[in-house]
Amino acid sequence: MLRIYQNTYRRTARKAVVYSTKVACCNHSTLCNITGQAHSKRHGAGAHWQQHNNQRHEEFLLGGNQARGWTIPPHSRGYGMLVVRILRGALKLRYIVLGGAIGGGVSLSKKYEDWKDGLPDLKWLEDALPQGERWSQFSKNLIEVGGLVKNAIDIDPKLKQLGEDKLSEWRSWFDSRLDDAIEAADYQGNQIVETKEDIKAKTTVAALGISADESRKKYDKLQNQVETLQTEIMNVQIKYQKELEKMEKENRELRSQYLILKTNKKTTLKRIKKSLIDMYSEVLDELSGYDTGYTMADHLPRVVVVGDQSSGKTSVLESIAKARIFPRGSGEMMTRAPVKVTLAEGPYHVAQFRDTDREYDLTKESDLADLRREVEFRMRASVRGGKTVSNEVISMTVKGPGLQRMVLVDLPGIISTMTVDMASDTKDSIHQMTKHYMSNPNAIILCIQDGSVDAERSNVTDLVMQCDPLGRRTIFVLTKVDLAEELADPDRIRKILSGKLFPMKALGYYAVVTGRGRKDDSIESIRQYEEDFFKNSKLFHRRGVIMPHQVTSRNLSLAVSDRFWKMVRETIEQQADAFKATRFNLETEWKNNFPRLRESGRDELFDKAKGEILDEVVTLSQISAKKWDDALTAKLWEKLSNYVFENIYLPAAQSGSQNSFNTMVDIKLRQWAEQALPAKSVEAGWEALQQEFKSLMERAKKSHDHDGLFDQLKAAVVDDAIRRHSWEDKAIDMLRVIQLNTLEDRFVHDKGEWDLAVKFLENSVTAKLQQTDETLGQMFGPGPWARFAHWQYLTPDQQKRRSVKNELDKILKTDVKHLPTLSYDELTTVRKNLQRDNVDVDTDYIRQTWFPVYRKHFLQQSLQRARDCRKAYYLYTQQGTECEVSCSDVVLFWRIQQVIKVTGNALRQQVINREARRLDKEIKAVLDEFGDDEEKKAHLLTGKRVLLAEELIKVRMIQEKLEEFINSLNQEK
Repeated sequence: MLRIYQNTYRRTARKAVVYSTKVACCNHSTLCNITGQAHSKRHGAGAHWQQHNNQRHEEFLLGGNQARGWTIPPHSRGYGMLVVRILRGALKLRYIVLGGAIGGGVSLSKKYEDWKDGLPDLKWLEDALPQGERWSQFSKNLIEVGGLVKNAIDIDPKLKQLGEDKLSEWRSWFDSRLDDAIEAADYQGNQIVETKEDIKAKTTVAALGISADESRKKYDKLQNQVETLQTEIMNVQIKYQKELEKMEKENRELRSQYLILKTNKKTTLKRIKKSLIDMYSEVLDELSGYDTGYTMADHLPRVVVVGDQSSGKTSVLESIAKARIFPRGSGEMMTRAPVKVTLAEGPYHVAQFRDTDREYDLTKESDLADLRREVEFRMRASVRGGKTVSNEVISMTVKGPGLQRMVLVDLPGIISTMTVDMASDTKDSIHQMTKHYMSNPNAIILCIQDGSVDAERSNVTDLVMQCDPLGRRTIFVLTKVDLAEELADPDRIRKILSGKLFPMKALGYYAVVTGRGRKDDSIESIRQYEEDFFKNSKLFHRRGVIMPHQVTSRNLSLAVSDRFWKMVRETIEQQADAFKATRFNLETEWKNNFPRLRESGRDELFDKAKGEILDEVVTLSQISAKKWDDALTAKLWEKLSNYVFENIYLPAAQSGSQNSFNTMVDIKLRQWAEQALPAKSVEAGWEALQQEFKSLMERAKKSHDHDGLFDQLKAAVVDDAIRRHSWEDKAIDMLRVIQLNTLEDRFVHDKGEWDLAVKFLENSVTAKLQQTDETLGQMFGPGPWARFAHWQYLTPDQQKRRSVKNELDKILKTDVKHLPTLSYDELTTVRKNLQRDNVDVDTDYIRQTWFPVYRKHFLQQSLQRARDCRKAYYLYTQQGTECEVSCSDVVLFWRIQQVIKVTGNALRQQVINREARRLDKEIKAVLDEFGDDEEKKAHLLTGKRVLLAEELIKVRMIQEKLEEFINSLNQEK
C-alpha cells in the first residue's frame, strides 16, 4: 500500500514539474530566466526554510505522538519515516505547483510587456476586445488544476489516522496559496492578450487529469477562439478606419466651408498664407534648377519612389494621392521623366502644374483625362534628340481632403532589357538618374517590389542596398499582394515582409493592393478592394504574417508622411546654414569684381535690353524725310540699275536708230512696270528700312552709357524680327499704278530736270564704265606701269587676250558705229591675223573678248553723247525727237529717275505710316518669345557678370525661402 502511495506522489510530482516547466518557459528567451530564479530561490535562500519546515513535520509525527502518550514500536518507525518522506515530497510539490503558477503568471506579464512595446497605440481597442470572458475561462482552468492537485494528494484513510489534524491544516494552507495564485493570474489576465503558446501551456496543465483526446479538443477549441479573436480585431480596425474616414469627411466639409467663408471675407484684406508643404515644394523647385560651381549639394528630404518597370510605382503614388493622375500603358514605358508630386491638404481635390494657372478637378473624369494627357505630353516633350528618358522635372501639386503632406518624386522604372525603340543609353541613364536621387543622404527611398514576380528578378533592391546599406531611410512596399497570395509560396512572402529574404534592410515593410489591373477602376473602388482583400486574406488574416498597421495604402501614406516630416525637421537647419555660407561667398566675390554695379539677374537684364531696343525702334519715326528719300533712292537704283542697263538701255541703244530705240524702250518699260518693278521696289524699301534701323543700333553703341552686354541680344532680336517681317501686299498694287502712270510721261518739262537727267546718265554710265574697266583689267592683266612698279607679269592667257584685243580695236577704229556683234568674216579675219602672229584661238574665244571691249567702246560713246546733250535742252524742246543731237538716252534716264522719285516717296510714306509700326510689333513679339525661352536668354546674355549675379540671386532666394519655411515650421511645432 505504501508503494502505491509513493508511486502516486511521484507521478503527481512529475506532472506538476511538466506543467511548471511548460508554463514558465512559454517565452524561451525571457521567462526561463524567471523560472531559473525561482528554482535558485528554492534551492538557495529558501533551502534553510525548507529544511526547518521538514524538521517541524518530523517532530509532529514523532514528538507529538510521544507527547500524547503514544508508543511507537521499533518496527513501526520504518513506516513512520516512510510517511514523513511522503509528506516531505507533498510539501515539495506545493512549492513546485505554486512556483510554476506564479512564475507562469509573471512570465506572461513580462511577455505581454515586450509584445506591447512593439505594437502601435491601440488603446481604442480596450473597450472593443472581449477580454473578461477569456480571462474568466483562464481562471476556471486554474481552479480545475487546483482541484486535480488536491484530488491527487488525497491520502488513504489509514494514513489519515496518523496525522489528520496536521494534514488538514496543511491542505487549508495549500488551498489559500493556490487561491492567491489564481487571483494573481486572473489579475494579469485582464491586462494580457493571450497567444497560441499560452493556450497550449494552459491546455497542458488542464490535461493533467484528463485524457489526450479531451486535451486536443480543448486545444482546437481554444485555437478557434484565437482565430475568432483575430477576426474580431481586424473587423474592429476596419470599423474604426471607416468611422475615422467618416469623421474626417465631415471635418473636411466643415473646414472647406470655413475656408470658403474666410476667403470670401478676407480676400481683399489679406492674402491667404501658404501652407508649409507649398513653401517646402517651392524651395525644391528652385533647387531643381540650381547649378553652382561651389561644393554645394541639394540634401533636402523628399520621398523618392523607385522600383522595377511595371512594379506598381505609379499605382502606389496614385493611391497615396487618391487620384489616377498618371497615364497608363500596356507594357510600354510611360514614366520618361521625374515627376515631383507635392501632396497637400485642401478643401477641394484638385491638381495643378507649377508653370500654369489651370486647376484640374480630380472629381471629374473629364479633368482627369485632360490631366493624364498633359502629363504624357510633357513627358514626351521633355525627351529630345532621340532619347528615351529625360532629367527634366515635371512639377505637380495635388491638394485634397485627407491627403498627407509630403513631396514625392516618381522616377522611371529600372529595366533589365532594352527594346529596339529605346535609345542605346536608356538603361544606364535610368540607373544614373535613380542613383542621383537616392544618393541624397536625406532622401526617403520608397522601394517598390512586385509581389507577383519572383524576388530573384528584382533589380531595384541591389541598387537601393548600394545607396542605403543600413536601411535607415528605406521603406519597403510589396505590391500586387492579391496576386502574390495566389502564385507565390506563403513562406517566401513571409520572409519578404519580415526582411529575411533580401539582404536589403529597411525601416519598415508594408503590403498594399493597388487594384485589379483595370484602367477604368476608380480610387474608391481600388481602396475598397484592398480593404476587402486584407479582411479576408488567408495569408495575412489567418496566419498573422504582419500586423494590421503594416497593410493598406492608407497606413503606408501615414508612415511615409511621418518619416518625411521627421527628416525635414532634422535637416532643414543644416541646409539653411549651408546656403547662408554660400550666399556670403558669392556676395564677397561680386563686390571684388563688380563694385559699382548692382547684381542684376538675366530677367532684369533682358528687360533693360528690351527697353533699349524698343526705344531705338521709336527713333525710326524721327528720321527726316530727306534722309529717307536719299536712302530709298540709293537703294532703289542699286536694285534696279543692272536691269535698266542690261535689259532696257543697252538693247535699245544698240538697235541702230532713234525710232527703234524709243519703241523698244516704251515696250520694255511697260513690261517692267507691270511685272518686276513693283516687287523690286518693295524689296528695296524693306532693305532700306533694315539698313537705317541697323545704323541706329550701331550709333547707339557709340554712346557713353552703352552696355556691350546687350549687343548680342539686340542683334539676334533685330535679325529675327527682320526675317519675319514682310511688306504689306497691297503696297505692290499701289506702286504698280503709280509707276505705270509715271512712265507714260515722255517729255522733260524744265531745264533743271534735264540737267539732273544728264547728270544721272553720266553717273550711271561712268559707274558701268568703271565696272567694265575692272573686268578688262582682270582679262588683260596689269598695264605697263603696274607691271614695272609692282613687279607683276602677264599670264599666257592675258597675253593671248591682249593680242585679240589689238585686232578688235582695229575693227572699232575703222567703224565707230559698229554693231554689238561680229560678223563671220570679221571673226575669220581676226583669227587669221592672230595665226600669223602664232596665236591660235577659236571664234568663241574671240567673242568672249569682244563683249567687254565693245561695251567699253559703247559706254564711252554714251558718255560723250550725255555731255553733248547737256546743252541741247532747248534744241530738244523745239525739235523734239528730230533734234540733231540724239538725246533719247537722256529722256530714258529721266523717265527712270522720275519712277525712282515717285517710288521712293511712296515707300517713305509706307515706312513711316505703316512699316515702322509693323516692325515694332514684330520686335515686341520676338522679345516676348525670347523672354519665355530660358535657353535662348542664357545663350544671348552670358559672361561672368551675368552668371555670378544669377547664382547670387538664386542662392539668396533659396536661403530666404528656407528661413521663411523654418519660421513657419517652428510656429507649427
